[in-house]
Amino acid sequence: MPMDMKEMIARAAAELMMDGNTRKLTVTDIVDKCQITRQTFYYHFDGIPQMIEWIFQKRLDQLIDETWTMDDPEAGIRSFFIMALNAAPYINRSMQSNYRDELERLMAKGMYGLFDRLAEQSGLYGDCTRSEFAIIRRYHCQAVIGILREWSARDTENLDGIVHTVYRLLRGDIRP
Repeated sequence: MPMDMKEMIARAAAELMMDGNTRKLTVTDIVDKCQITRQTFYYHFDGIPQMIEWIFQKRLDQLIDETWTMDDPEAGIRSFFIMALNAAPYINRSMQSNYRDELERLMAKGMYGLFDRLAEQSGLYGDCTRSEFAIIRRYHCQAVIGILREWSARDTENLDGIVHTVYRLLRGDIRP
């Protein structure tokens, strides 16, 4: 099956982010690499931030569809960590760019989606008000993003232990 144009544009942008200086990533760079017109790019995306959001959301949706089950939500959290670690080179390069705020917002949005799914499927926080749940959700999600931001080689060796601890924290089995 031929590659979809959006996917082709996204892959080209990812390659450019890894090969070049993302501070200067432009639509011109992307269309030159794809050998398409600017009009084609703008037909598929409103701009680079919207393209980055599309890439991130597509990968997150894939992750959820492939790994998240009610039987093992911890495996879904582990998959999220693995996806984030695999994307780390792209994220780190992009975080140094002028798209840092957009990427941090997308990471938070993805983590919020996973947290909502975990809370719903596990019956967590059912006795909380909406405003309490929003604070709990934000607290946990920002903590996970902080863990990923400071990830080390030693953390990679202890991935399963970290995932299990995060899962227990999210469930309320241990308190921060």
